[in-house]
Amino acid sequence: MRRLIISISTVCVLILIITEYLKCKESENRRNFSADSTITVSISAVGDLMCHSPQFESARVSADSFDFRPIFEIIKKYISNSDFSFGNLETVTAGKSKLYSGYPLFNAPDEFISAVKSSGFKLVTTSNNHALDRGKSGLLRTISIIKSTGLYHTGTFNSQKDRDSIRIYNIKGIKLGLLAYSYGTNGNPVPKEKTYLINLIDTVQIRKDINSYRQNGADIVLVYFHFGIEYKRTPSDYQKIIVEKTIACGADLIIGGHPHVIEPAFYFKTKKGKLDTGFAIYSMGNFISNQRWRYSDAGVILNIFLTKNLNTGIISISKITFLPTWVFKGKINNKESYEILPAADTLNRFFINYMSINDKKKMLQSFDDTKNIMTTITHNISVENIYP
Repeated sequence: MRRLIISISTVCVLILIITEYLKCKESENRRNFSADSTITVSISAVGDLMCHSPQFESARVSADSFDFRPIFEIIKKYISNSDFSFGNLETVTAGKSKLYSGYPLFNAPDEFISAVKSSGFKLVTTSNNHALDRGKSGLLRTISIIKSTGLYHTGTFNSQKDRDSIRIYNIKGIKLGLLAYSYGTNGNPVPKEKTYLINLIDTVQIRKDINSYRQNGADIVLVYFHFGIEYKRTPSDYQKIIVEKTIACGADLIIGGHPHVIEPAFYFKTKKGKLDTGFAIYSMGNFISNQRWRYSDAGVILNIFLTKNLNTGIISISKITFLPTWVFKGKINNKESYEILPAADTLNRFFINYMSINDKKKMLQSFDDTKNIMTTITHNISVENIYP
């Protein structure tokens, strides 16, 4: 009888030990599951990707060959490190037969687009005032060249079916829908029977498009606008009205371009969006161009980090950072060259040896200009290593 009592006691102790062990393991598993129940993705945006005639002449390596890759050589690691990066392609590639040209009617060599792709971009927006610089044929050929490089695009289209297609990109489990619209086409007519060629700003259509993207599963809807007043560093009333209406339509993120200078950014309370707090910037400025004056030779890489809770499905902006950039133009190895220089590692890199004192002064001024306008945002935004 005594042996039986001891055995029962022993069993009870063992059960107690096992129970506590299982509780600890459950708690540990819960902690591990919690740690693994969110994902974070990075979306990077830059401003206008332009190609003036001095740029393609500097990239010429033979009569019919161009190499634009050195322009992006230093900056490409910041583009390619992002989960999804895009910029505004503000030129067409209508082909050599149409004659290469810069402002006011752009037509860049095909190699410009391939260099954009090789630098790490995933998508280019094409709805801007230069989309019809070479008419319908130039617009269509540009789309064809973009597709041949493996880049995505939105804003211009080759058919009504293409225009109505839903462009949603699955970025590590977050479904991003991206729409793009322009204020106009510099007076170049859009054929009445082919209005699908380019998205023009129309808030009724924007509402329909956002609703359609939601119905087709977009977690986040990002809208790009080409609008505003060139070289004006504050938004126009028109920009403010369009952004306000687009927020009311349900956009989560709004990115702007066209003024060729950086304009203010702000957070907003979404109306019908998935994010509780959305983000907008009126203009991203120039990423690459031949515009050499203050503010237009400066740009920014904007990085938006989105975090999704896999248990609840809730998505939020976890962080926003920006990296100021500046376009160098001058002699490198006795050849006229362009390079996009990032604030993060410009000052302590060997390549500044070919820069003049005046170049360095302008570069530092541009970095400060960008920092001053971007850090006026009071909530959760930071500059990336402006002075290493």
